Amino acid sequence: MSNITDVIKTIDQVATAEPSRVAYDYLGQTNTYADLKELSDNLASKIVAMDLEEGAPIMVYGAQTFEVIATFLGVVKSGHAYIPVDQHSPAERLEMIQQIAKPAACIAVEDLPISLGDLPILEGSDLQDALHTKGAISADHFVSGDDNYYIIFTSGTTGMPKGVQISHDNLLSFVNWEVNDFALPEHPVSLSQPPYSFDLSVMDLYPTLVMGGTLKAVPKQVTDNFKELFEMLPKLGLNVWVSTPSFMDICLLQPTFDAEHMPGLTRFLFCGEELTHTTAQNLKKRFPDAMIFNTYGPTEATVAVTAVDINEDILAKYDRLPIGKAKEDTLIYISDENDEAVENGTEGELIISGPSVSKGYLNNPEKTEKAFFERDGKRAYRSGDLAVMDESEMIFYRGRTDFQIKLHGYRIELEEVNHHLSNNSLIKQGISVPKYDKDHKVAQLMAYVVPEENDFETPIKLTVAIKEELKDNMMEYMIPNRFIFVDSLPQTANGKIDIKKVISEANS
Repeated sequence: MSNITDVIKTIDQVATAEPSRVAYDYLGQTNTYADLKELSDNLASKIVAMDLEEGAPIMVYGAQTFEVIATFLGVVKSGHAYIPVDQHSPAERLEMIQQIAKPAACIAVEDLPISLGDLPILEGSDLQDALHTKGAISADHFVSGDDNYYIIFTSGTTGMPKGVQISHDNLLSFVNWEVNDFALPEHPVSLSQPPYSFDLSVMDLYPTLVMGGTLKAVPKQVTDNFKELFEMLPKLGLNVWVSTPSFMDICLLQPTFDAEHMPGLTRFLFCGEELTHTTAQNLKKRFPDAMIFNTYGPTEATVAVTAVDINEDILAKYDRLPIGKAKEDTLIYISDENDEAVENGTEGELIISGPSVSKGYLNNPEKTEKAFFERDGKRAYRSGDLAVMDESEMIFYRGRTDFQIKLHGYRIELEEVNHHLSNNSLIKQGISVPKYDKDHKVAQLMAYVVPEENDFETPIKLTVAIKEELKDNMMEYMIPNRFIFVDSLPQTANGKIDIKKVISEANS
């Protein structure tokens, strides 16, 4: 597909050319591109008539439904950016976002759990009227260029979330890359599983819609019920898969999750957390002819900026998988503490520069200045991720600068420990966390582990066997001191392992 120049207009063109093509399928209930254009035009015309503050964002509260997608499109057609807030977020998150973003209004597709004071709210029957009452909108109103398209609030380390501003041009850079570099089928039938408040969802949402494909929604109530999930997946007719590796680990628990039962599924795209060798290898065995893409990118650089096809050669060559090479319009380099690029093979902080880098955090100049800067006239972002680049410009993720701990004088990367845990033959899933003493120094390293089925009589004997195997692959000082065996690890609403929850449990 040739590069597109406007995301909104391209989706509208699909609706004009093929109005009856299915855009969205929610558990068998379908909506067409004509529906998408009609509802979003109607809503946009209503928003313009509300005479809201120009350029101020609009919060959209809802779940994974067609009406939420139509609302996103209606908001950007009216000249505003949308802030997606998932129905399953804690109520106080809405208040925090309102306080930071100062939105012009809130559109509540689902019932709001709290009052938002005197903020204009479009909800219930008024929202239904706005979506279904004929209204026209001129393309002059559409968000374009450097205007914000969406603002996603990430978890901020201090408890206050940060609103990442993504412009239309940022999104365009990402969409054109995915549409052209991932060998997607002509009209993708894509899994739409991550919540829309998590930017991984953008990986299925916009590339699918600009290509006239179909989004197959798998809502939270289905992913929470494994029996229902496993029954449903083979019936979806998917050919493109987008998820976190953690969600894939759940799906691989089902023996019939394979190419025989899902023959059309030929593309897997992963982002959001590290793809382990074990997960990729298991998936390759189940879908030998599929392409498996490992991608990497922070929300601040629009979803993803590197990719690699995890083929047999890559699996054979690397124990810890690479995150790939930078997309064509983006410069990635590894820097030292002074922002100077280091030689290939040297570990440092990964810096991203290019057209998909955000203009910064909404209404937060201090944090913006710390993380973003100009390099050769382009926006650049300090990722806070440790990485190393080899001679061929292949990039390897090494962990977070803030996930380093010091234990008995040794510097330990928690994610390197996690890598060895997940590759251990006795461990299904494992995560290492620090236990602090009363002076907030790391006293010991603990591992929370979901073990593989085994015949060990006691947890102590299992621990000894795990440690023996770990000794073959890692330095002794990196091996966790204590192992806690659990049935499952907690996950965030975004389907990532909830590290903060495990750390708090280890230190309670």
